Amino acid sequence: MRHRFIVPGAVAASLLLAIPASAAEPSPGAPGVGDPYYPDYGNGGYDVSHYDLRLKYQPKNDKLEGTATLLTTATQDLSRFNLDFALDVSEVRVNGKKAEFATSDAHELEITPAKPLKKGERATVVVRYSGTPSKVKVNGFTSWHRTKDGGVAANEPEAAWWWFPSNDHPTDKASYDVSVAVPDGTQAISNGTLQSQSSTAGWTRYNWRSRAPQATYLALLAVGKFDITKSETDSGLPVINAYSKDLGENDGAARASVERTGEITGWLEGYFGKYPFEALGGVVPNTDTSYALETQTRPFYSPGFKKGANTSLVAHELAHQWYGDSVSVRQWKDIWINEGFASYAQWLWSEDQGEGTAQELADYTYASYPADDEFWKVKPGDPGAENQFHDAVYDRGAMALQALRNKIGDKDFFAILKGWPQERGGGDATVKEFIAYAEKVSGEKLGKLFDTWLFTPGKPATGPTGKSAKALAAKAPEKPKSWQKIHDVHRAEQRGHGH
Repeated sequence: MRHRFIVPGAVAASLLLAIPASAAEPSPGAPGVGDPYYPDYGNGGYDVSHYDLRLKYQPKNDKLEGTATLLTTATQDLSRFNLDFALDVSEVRVNGKKAEFATSDAHELEITPAKPLKKGERATVVVRYSGTPSKVKVNGFTSWHRTKDGGVAANEPEAAWWWFPSNDHPTDKASYDVSVAVPDGTQAISNGTLQSQSSTAGWTRYNWRSRAPQATYLALLAVGKFDITKSETDSGLPVINAYSKDLGENDGAARASVERTGEITGWLEGYFGKYPFEALGGVVPNTDTSYALETQTRPFYSPGFKKGANTSLVAHELAHQWYGDSVSVRQWKDIWINEGFASYAQWLWSEDQGEGTAQELADYTYASYPADDEFWKVKPGDPGAENQFHDAVYDRGAMALQALRNKIGDKDFFAILKGWPQERGGGDATVKEFIAYAEKVSGEKLGKLFDTWLFTPGKPATGPTGKSAKALAAKAPEKPKSWQKIHDVHRAEQRGHGH
């Protein structure tokens, strides 16, 4: 509370001059980071360096109990700060002392510490909570997927609210320890490496650790009855894959796809550089979803695989480990940095598999959308929240990269693909920063090219490989073998992320 007092004007002026800036009263942290697409996502006033989540989950009734410990640093003098969360909170402590808390808006947990935090001060925030995630909806939707034998938290751009309190925006990455107790015979899967596993009194506790900086929406929790496979990559990294035991006839196709994770990761290293994390794998729970998500080190895959194995899907999600996970979006409008590059990785994989070159895919994709199609109205470089996962972000986004490749040549193009995640790994970036990097590496001015492909509504006069629309119409390109499979991946992601 601000205290008001009155002194003569001259004395007041001298007092104000004498008060150092550091004596200003603490103020509340902002209830959002100001992302133009999602203004109330994330929070201001602090950074999180580590999440320690100790959970207990009962699949029979979907009851989750948890204690989250957040290691934070204040970025301003803080009287109050927010976390993003949707379950019921019973207690909050800041630096060991009970803190007042209240809820506001759709997913805001407002915390008032017993003593204000000074700028630069490190604080330990402990939140005790419980709830039934499947019964909790925020703004009419849920990112918690109930299964017959458990539940899964996986969605973009939000998933954390249903299982842990957080600063929910990609610009605040942290390391994670996730410890989950579940009934014996049930498994709990998360990101990173499994540190230990122990059983007592009918419960088994799994302890997972993610050492590298990780965005909140990339944190995974999957509980159920899984068949778990373990192996190593050629370089010795642990590969852990988990498949629901009730996938039925789709089990074989799922395994034929995800079991190639180590191989495809090694192949991607040839284009993107060293894999940025300490573990990899995938999880295929029996959810009713239709999309995949690049949850860090261990992508989430829906159980569909109805058309058979789809290694293109695996290539897409693994490419995100570099483009999206290691280098994340600064704001959600920068989503092309994620999806355009993961889509282009599918084109490169198609080329490697002899199912159509990147150039053939670019020509066919360009020709397949008529000039009056709504597709061309979406700007991949800033598509709008309602079009964040539109086909154009994927397809036109990949075409932009093929146009870049043809403009600057393979040597500089592949140097950019490999150099960008090495230079920006562990952080975040904007589309404009990528353009500047591409100009630096290539030594060419590329503003016009990117403006045409990323920021200008309408079909470009010439395709990404330099052929005119008229020329492509006169001799329609043949449909590459991989095109439909690639397109199915993009459509599935679009359906999955829609609320």
